[in-house]
Amino acid sequence: MDNATDVSWQSLDLLIDIARRAGVAAMAHYGAPGDAQVAVQQKADASPVTAADHAAHAVIVSAIAHAFPGIPVISEEGAIPDYEVRKNWQRFWLVDPLDGTKEFIHRNGEFTVNIALIEYGVPVLGVIFAPALDVLYAAGRGLGSWKHDGAVGTVRLFGPDAPGPEGVTIVESRSHPSAELETYLATLHVASRLPAGSSLKFGLVAEGKAHLYPRLGPTMEWDVAAGDCVYRYASAGEARASPLVYNTPSLKQQSFVLGVIE
Repeated sequence: MDNATDVSWQSLDLLIDIARRAGVAAMAHYGAPGDAQVAVQQKADASPVTAADHAAHAVIVSAIAHAFPGIPVISEEGAIPDYEVRKNWQRFWLVDPLDGTKEFIHRNGEFTVNIALIEYGVPVLGVIFAPALDVLYAAGRGLGSWKHDGAVGTVRLFGPDAPGPEGVTIVESRSHPSAELETYLATLHVASRLPAGSSLKFGLVAEGKAHLYPRLGPTMEWDVAAGDCVYRYASAGEARASPLVYNTPSLKQQSFVLGVIE
């Protein structure tokens, strides 16, 4: 994959296969309901990490190196290159091997494997896979956005319609409530609120089940890249606009709002 023309169905199919293999690796540590609590460690920033995070990371990094040689990878569970090393990268992979570790620990199924290819600051391929739910979102520039549900099949996604007079449906984090969100929502006519874990929130907007995803707090780029990709290409025509940017010095995203209000 040395140039932009390699954003293709073949590339997306390879990425889907890698995400599914990483999901299998993560599920090996998930266990059955009622099992003893999964072993949890604390990272330097006090966020939780499990053996499943590391197992999925190992699968993804190895598989990407084989399938797409020569393209660097930034993974939450890997070594992060200094900005001086990566500032001129034209394309690179952004990986969150297990997004929603808290949901994994709580065993509610709402955790995902996130992989995205960033090209000139824009996500051009992305996959979100929720292995416990057998739900997968995949998208690519020029390919559209798609959802595969093991119980239903595969459907093309076109994003949300404009909200009706009843108001907007909001998707919000299940694990990260905030006063800032409540202040923002007070300015809107809100019909309903859908809590969800991990990058599944992007999927709910992309498939039109929610109009808006406001995240009024910082996230890391690997948390949002794959979901942003699915959102951007959930359209019948031009890609949707997104405020998210990539390969910043800190690799942090600030507050954002994705979706439609009117």
